[in-house]
Amino acid sequence: MNLKSTQTDLVQISEKQSASDINSLPVEQHETHVHPTPTSDPLDPLNWPRWQKHVILGIVMLKYFLFTYITTTTVPSFAEIQSQYDISYSQVSWTVAIPALGLSLGPLFWSSIGDIYGRRIVFIVGTVIALVATVGAAVADTYGGYMAARFFQGFGVSPSSTVGMAVVTDLFYDYERGQKLGLWVLALDSGLLLGPTFGGILNLVSAQWINWFNAILFAALLLLELALMPETLYPRALMLQRMAATEKPAEPNAGIEEAEIKRTKSLPFLNIRPVPGLSHPPIYASFTRFLLTFRFPVIPVAVLGYSFTWYWWILSVITMVPSAYASDSPLIQGLLFLGLLIGTLVAEVSCSGRLSDAIVGRLAKRNGGIRVPEMRLWLAYPAIILTAIGLILWGISIDKAYHWMVGQVAFFLCDLRRNPNRQHHTVTSSYIIDAYPLQSTSVVIFYAVFLNLSAFANPFFIAQWQAAIGWTWTFTTQALIVVAGGSGVFISLHVFGAAWRARGVPGWVNPEFDS
Repeated sequence: MNLKSTQTDLVQISEKQSASDINSLPVEQHETHVHPTPTSDPLDPLNWPRWQKHVILGIVMLKYFLFTYITTTTVPSFAEIQSQYDISYSQVSWTVAIPALGLSLGPLFWSSIGDIYGRRIVFIVGTVIALVATVGAAVADTYGGYMAARFFQGFGVSPSSTVGMAVVTDLFYDYERGQKLGLWVLALDSGLLLGPTFGGILNLVSAQWINWFNAILFAALLLLELALMPETLYPRALMLQRMAATEKPAEPNAGIEEAEIKRTKSLPFLNIRPVPGLSHPPIYASFTRFLLTFRFPVIPVAVLGYSFTWYWWILSVITMVPSAYASDSPLIQGLLFLGLLIGTLVAEVSCSGRLSDAIVGRLAKRNGGIRVPEMRLWLAYPAIILTAIGLILWGISIDKAYHWMVGQVAFFLCDLRRNPNRQHHTVTSSYIIDAYPLQSTSVVIFYAVFLNLSAFANPFFIAQWQAAIGWTWTFTTQALIVVAGGSGVFISLHVFGAAWRARGVPGWVNPEFDS
């Protein structure tokens, strides 16, 4: 019971309190709720100047923007890619799927490395891989070479998900993280939908210039990481012990000598050794934690259900835009993605945590002041309906050759399904993180793997499906799957979620590696 209350307090503080809110609390509450426990060490990331923290946050956001940007920015150039490699529309749509596979597998590889050797070296190595792969995509003269380059683009940028979230947790207190993670997620959503718009503009030069521009972005990101992103992984437990033993705060220029360990800014420029002062997980820990997550039904039911009945249909729309608007230029096709972007921004402004928090707060009052994760799920139902209406409307609008504005309204409705809720970009992620707040890293790894696997799978069949039964029935069938499958998933979580969670043990992963 005490553990449950502590977890609830942490979630409430991280999601509902701003910096000004926490500073207005009485001193005893302020000291009780601030997490992580601060030190007086000048090398502690929590003590760095706010401008520096936000510069690092901006670098993490840029990489997370590129996480989805590189996947979709080539969509308006599908016709040129088809012609260059002499391939079918189905094959060119696979070029969107392949980066998603890299994005899916990356967290299983990078997450443990980031906990051992630090966040900075993972970011730098990943960006170098993505930069080289992007140049390879620009000069590839075979379809196989182009596909290989696209995979490593996704694999190189993938640390921005789990390792990027770890950087945010290193830099900010719990009561600040809601806003910062909201910005981080907005970068992800913006990249997905601005990618085709910029791709359409760059295609006016050539299809290759889309990738050359990506290479410029990755080169700029690499310079920023090298110059302005110090290591943020910090041996907090050890430093708290040592400072408690000295019974006095560290002087601004002391720290290193007194602690006798290198940390954060005092580490080598390119650190290739395990960060000292920490208990390091095995290199395979990310994969182990991923497999262990299947033991807890709430997480696989929520994540797989959401990913494969609901989320992946956004890739149907994105990959089929060039076919749906084949008579329009790549520039116009890119601009037609703005309807999706506007839907995302409206969802961010109207539903980014505030509406969800209000619903949870009201339901908690009716429940004797006790919050339960299932209270997060209510916003899924109207979002399911809006997605279904948007999918049906878009399919009909293409079959009937309606005015392009009808398609924009459909896109707007489809992307209103996003409800960032600050921890990630869906009701689902907020729910599973509320269910297991002390294992947020493992939960996010699991979520990232399957969300991107669903994005990988969709382009392999959508073009053939549309060719077989037409626009209206393809997207109407998808809408029915969203309504039946999505509703079934969330109803089952509402009914059985509490019982499934009761079977889990809070310490199922070593919290030293996963908190």
